[in-house]
Amino acid sequence: MPQEHTSLRWSAYEHEHIERGADWYWALGVIAVSVAVTAILLHDFLFAVLILIAAFTIALLSREAPDIAKFEISDRGIRVNDVMHRFDEIISFWVEEEHPGGRPLLLVDTVKFLSPNLIIPIEHIDPKLVRAYLKERCEETHMKEPLSHKIFEYLGL
Repeated sequence: MPQEHTSLRWSAYEHEHIERGADWYWALGVIAVSVAVTAILLHDFLFAVLILIAAFTIALLSREAPDIAKFEISDRGIRVNDVMHRFDEIISFWVEEEHPGGRPLLLVDTVKFLSPNLIIPIEHIDPKLVRAYLKERCEETHMKEPLSHKIFEYLGL
């Protein structure tokens, strides 16, 4: 008799989009130009250019609405859009149900160099079900959302 394969699937926005007003963009520009001028006064022209490019990139990215990502947890691993993270690549996980943003998060620590931490929003599915499913397949360890992710989320990236 073939073994029944179960999986959990859901879709969610990659991050929470925050509409920014003109004042936010002016503040970003003033801060970027101030830091760039300071860098030029200290004879660090490359850093000044880097700051201006970074501020321009942040301004462009913060205007774009986030894409809807597809998530799937199956017997093979965790799939985020088209990228599969197999269970042998996963070190541990944590389901953070009391997230300040209001929606629960799945935090996953992997051995991958370019994506060591996955922060997956959980929507339209019970977080307890996600926790129970993953607990059978990998280790549960208390984790917190990385500070860099909180900063990117605040900037709307």
